[in-house]
Amino acid sequence: QVQLVESGGGLVQPGGSLRLSCAASGSIFSIGRMGWYRQAPGKQRESLAAISSGGSTNYADSVKGRFTISRDNAKNTVFLQMNTLKPEDTAVYYCNAAVRARGSVGVLDAWGQGTLVTVSS
Repeated sequence: QVQLVESGGGLVQPGGSLRLSCAASGSIFSIGRMGWYRQAPGKQRESLAAISSGGSTNYADSVKGRFTISRDNAKNTVFLQMNTLKPEDTAVYYCNAAVRARGSVGVLDAWGQGTLVTVSS
């Protein structure tokens, strides 16, 4: 059983910053790609950023230059540093990880419960 738990969301003013964290726990052998997604009210979930186990990253155009994804493999944790936040960044943010469980050769696509980020003055 694998669980992902996000933290770090909250209310922030436009132009401000937040850092989100997502820690994976459970019967984990290894974690490959990790990523961040968000879903704003009335909109589809969108991919924001992803990072491979080796540290290669990619970003959506909407957050490129403002958001930075990183990971701590020893702690099974992925981070999203969000700078220069805009009202349109308001959404529930979810983390995702491709997890290899102990005793299995398959890959589990794990999701967190989400953390709310509200950007407003």
